[in-house]
Amino acid sequence: MALLASPLASNDVLMTYPVPTTRHVVMLLLAWGAWSCPVAAQTSKDFELAPINYHNQSTTNRISTLQRLIDLDKSKLTWTDRHGYLPAVLTALDIPVSSQVLVFSKTSVQVRQISPRRPRAIYFNDDTYVAWVQQGDMLEIISMDPQLGGVFYTLAQAQSKQPQFQRDRGQCLLCHANRRTRDVPGPVVRSLYTAPSGQPHFGARTFVTDHSSPFSERWGGYYVTGTHGSMRHMGNTVIPLDQPTRDFDYQSGANLTRLDGLIDTDDYLSPHSDLVALMVLEHQARMHNLITQAHFETDTVDHYDRLYNKALDRPRGYRSEVSKRRIARVAENLLRYMLFIDEFTLKSPVRGTSKFAEEFSSRGPLDKQGRSLRQLDLRRRLFRHPCSFLVESPAFARLPKPVLTLVAERLRTVLNTRMPGEDYARLSGDDRKTVREILDAKRPAWWVTASENPRSKSKK
Repeated sequence: MALLASPLASNDVLMTYPVPTTRHVVMLLLAWGAWSCPVAAQTSKDFELAPINYHNQSTTNRISTLQRLIDLDKSKLTWTDRHGYLPAVLTALDIPVSSQVLVFSKTSVQVRQISPRRPRAIYFNDDTYVAWVQQGDMLEIISMDPQLGGVFYTLAQAQSKQPQFQRDRGQCLLCHANRRTRDVPGPVVRSLYTAPSGQPHFGARTFVTDHSSPFSERWGGYYVTGTHGSMRHMGNTVIPLDQPTRDFDYQSGANLTRLDGLIDTDDYLSPHSDLVALMVLEHQARMHNLITQAHFETDTVDHYDRLYNKALDRPRGYRSEVSKRRIARVAENLLRYMLFIDEFTLKSPVRGTSKFAEEFSSRGPLDKQGRSLRQLDLRRRLFRHPCSFLVESPAFARLPKPVLTLVAERLRTVLNTRMPGEDYARLSGDDRKTVREILDAKRPAWWVTASENPRSKSKK
């Protein structure tokens, strides 16, 4: 729900099969070969089928929990004439107003209500994203589910005695389950060249951004409030449709601290579209999708191994080499990202304009030395300690055992090894020591289990 992608043409691979007999093995091998190919991977609809069964599984996320409380009259959403249910929803979901970022490109289902004068507002916490549009028909919501990844909801902006969050049945997946999200349902932050009307420059290059993105490719179609020295971004600036994007003016939107004159900030819960909030949003959106991808890939591997083991009379629980490679690949991708191996190095310090940085950092429990994975650096990198705070999330903790064990063991090996290899050389000895000490202090179950495995003990 950050920036919506264009609908992806269908190239689905049918992957539902009966329990195979010997005569089905050839068909299964052909299907498995297509699925194992890196370019095929998970298509945008594989997770709607077995074993994920995305639309038919019960949900366990903040929205489903809140809806149950509303249905039991244990929670109420207060209506306001100006913003509808938005303030009440943010309070109920524990989403800070300081997280507000503003998107003026016409990239929402409520496209007609959005323009540079009336941007869409997005608010978020560690696992839920809420979007509001002036005079919009609904709130748009993504809530990350530990089993299902991003689950999409709308809430009608019409006063009701018992408001009902409506779960999307597939429309949102056109833009939120394709190559830009790693073919899993989830959020995406997308930067585009945008016209004065809010219309994107279709056909021009666009950027899916995260913490590895060059600063100059970020936030096209967004407002950005904050300072960033000599670095330049695409925010706060439009370019006419008849003008080539090579003429884009990176200077005019730089180091903007107020939006007065661009929008009526009184129409919003906050006058900010905070730079630091945008940077955290980018990081966690990609991290969420990598967690979901690791979960879905492992569940699918297990599913096909069970079919093969039965068809080929192999031992129960046998893991093929192809399956091991599949799990190892998504585990390593997740590990590299959560350790910020490819992070863009800031050339100047950055600073937001709201209280987001302070409020975000204060949410995490500290170790005895006053440290947490939520502490921000903002001088040369986003976080002070290079390990994603989302390793403490329910979605990470509930990854399937094969991939969670592998990620945990690899993480401990990297942190304990004096020379972790070229791929992880970016992590200094002090960084590795600090991250290890923070995890040792907080003792998440997956970390404790990895610490007991001799394969992940300290190496010289």
